[in-house]
Amino acid sequence: MASDISPRAEIDPRAKIGDNCKIFPFVYIEGDVEIGDNCVIFPFTSILNGSRIGRGNKIHQGSVIAALPQDFEFTGEKSECVIGDNNIIRENVVINRATHRGCRTVIGDGNFLMEGVHISHDTKIGNDCVFGYGTKIAGDCVIDDGAIFSTSVIENAGTRVGRGSMIQAGTTFSKDVPPYIIAGGSPVAYHGVNTTMLTMRGVSEKVQKHIANAYRLVFHGQNSLFDAAIQVKEQVPDSVEIKNILDFIKETERGVITKI
Repeated sequence: MASDISPRAEIDPRAKIGDNCKIFPFVYIEGDVEIGDNCVIFPFTSILNGSRIGRGNKIHQGSVIAALPQDFEFTGEKSECVIGDNNIIRENVVINRATHRGCRTVIGDGNFLMEGVHISHDTKIGNDCVFGYGTKIAGDCVIDDGAIFSTSVIENAGTRVGRGSMIQAGTTFSKDVPPYIIAGGSPVAYHGVNTTMLTMRGVSEKVQKHIANAYRLVFHGQNSLFDAAIQVKEQVPDSVEIKNILDFIKETERGVITKI
């Protein structure tokens, strides 16, 4: 089915637009752009060079996709902003493309970015994440599947958020947030296991208790993070979730947030 493209949209003829898309008036699309089938692009959206957008996305008014990176190292190199399928991008969202040639900012599938969210250069986001009003994600961050950011969260550069974790409103953080937890406050700290998310995803009560025991060792023990990880491996029954926690801790470069 042919796309419904307003004659009042400004679209470079080199842009590749899939089938059954709806593009409203006053949309601006540059030439080095690919948009998949069944997308809806609302008025006053700008989709700039380097955009690679999948199927079934809705991009609302005033958003800018593949904006030039706000990075002093950027010299105009060709890079990309890759967005997967079935994302909802609400009003005034800005997503920067990557800084260096051949690199990518990546947004996965099924994410919900609320009004005023900013995703900076070279950040990698998984699937099924939620970003609340006015949340700002700095460059080179990594956010795993199912993470939830409440309103006005600031994630500083080069940090990671593990799968299924929730960041409370108004939180600013500069260290990694491990999987399956609730984090918040000033300074940011561990506020328990995200049992609501785990239950929704079918994780058994038994495994949830194992996760809680693992984090007692990590956040409330007297040992270093390295030694706590060894204790978790020795004392907590193995599961996919426990392996994810241990892998996350092993790979941290900036350290993880602290206990309350």
